[in-house]
Amino acid sequence: MGADMSMAGQPAPQRQVFLDRLRTLLTVLVVAHHAAITYGAAGGWFYRERAADGSPASLLLTFFCAVNQAFFMGMFFLLAGYFTPGALQRKGPGRFLRERLVRLGVPVLVFGCLLGPLTVQLARGVDVAQLQWHFFPARGWNFVMGPLWFCWALLLFSVAFVGCQLARVRVALKAMPSTMSWVVSALGVGLMAFVVRLVFPVGESLAGLQLGYFVSYVFLFAMGCMAARQQLLERVSRAQARWLMGLSLVSLPLLPMLLLLSRQMDMPETAYAGGANVLALAYALWEPLVAWGIIASLLVMGREHLNQASRAWTTLSENAYGAFVLHAPVLVLTSVAASSIAVPVLVKFALVAATATVLSFSLSFVLRLSPTVRKVL
Repeated sequence: MGADMSMAGQPAPQRQVFLDRLRTLLTVLVVAHHAAITYGAAGGWFYRERAADGSPASLLLTFFCAVNQAFFMGMFFLLAGYFTPGALQRKGPGRFLRERLVRLGVPVLVFGCLLGPLTVQLARGVDVAQLQWHFFPARGWNFVMGPLWFCWALLLFSVAFVGCQLARVRVALKAMPSTMSWVVSALGVGLMAFVVRLVFPVGESLAGLQLGYFVSYVFLFAMGCMAARQQLLERVSRAQARWLMGLSLVSLPLLPMLLLLSRQMDMPETAYAGGANVLALAYALWEPLVAWGIIASLLVMGREHLNQASRAWTTLSENAYGAFVLHAPVLVLTSVAASSIAVPVLVKFALVAATATVLSFSLSFVLRLSPTVRKVL
C-alpha cells in the first residue's frame, strides 16, 4: 500500500452523491438487522417477539445478521472517515470538534437520557399514556446507549484524528491498494480481532462499545481517511470488486459449516464470541474476508447506478441520519403493535422492517423541519 506522508493544503474531495445514498441503504439495513433480531436472529435488542430457536427461519435471520455485522457498520466508519479530512481542513480543529460534539454528542445524550429509556419501557409493553411515570426507576436514572454507540465511537475517532493531525501524523494513500493487499489486510484484521476477543469477547461492552468488533472499525475509518486525498472510494475498479466479491462468496458458507462442525464436536456455539478456540479464530477471519468484497461491490454499484440527480434520493439521504437515531423506539413500537398479528415469521419480519423504516425516515423528515433539529440531525 503506497502512502504519501503529506496531506495538508490539499483540496477536499468533491462529494459524490452515491456515497450518501449508500449510507441511506446502510441505514435501511440497520433497521432490518434489528427487526431480524426481534423475530428470531441471534443478537441483542430491546424487544424480542421470538427467541433464536434453531428453526429454519431463525437460522436464516441469524445468517442475515451475521453477514450484516461483517460489513455494514464497518462501511459506515469507512464513509465517515472518507469525509473527515476534508471537513477538518475546511473548518479547522476548533469548529470541526464543536460541530462533531453537536452532531454526534447531542444525539448520544438525547437517546441515552430520553429515547433509550423510552424504548426500554415500550419493549416492556407500558401504556404510552403512562410512560411519564416510568422514566425514574427506584434505583436512579439509567443511561441507555443502544445503537447510538456508533455516534459515540465516531466522536472518539474524530477526536483521535484531530490529535493525529495536530501531531503531524498525516498519511494518505497514493493509489488504491492491490487486491492481494486487501486480502492480506483482511487476514491481518481477522487475526487482530481474534486477539482482542481473547480479552473482550463479542457481546461484552466497555464504555458502551463492543471492542471485539473494533479492529475492523478502526482499520476502515483509517482507510477512509487515507483514501480521501486521491478520492479512491470513487475509483474502485469493477475487476477488483469482482475478485473480492468472489472471495466473499466463497467465504460465506464457511461460517454455517463451522457452526455445524462445532455441534458435532460438542463445542458451544457461543465459542465464536471469543477465546482460544478454532470457532472464534474462524469467525474473526470470516468477517473481513466477507466484508471487503461486499463493501467494494457496493462502492462500484453505487458509482455506476446511484450517482444521478434525484430529488427523492436527496430527501432520503438528508433524513438517513435522523432515521438511524430514531429507529429504535419506532421499531420497538411497531413490533409491539404487530405482536398480535398471526402471519409467518419471515413475512412479519419483512412487514415490520419496512413499516419501521418508512416511519423512521418520515419522523426524521418532520423533526428536521425545525432549524434547530436540523443542526443536529
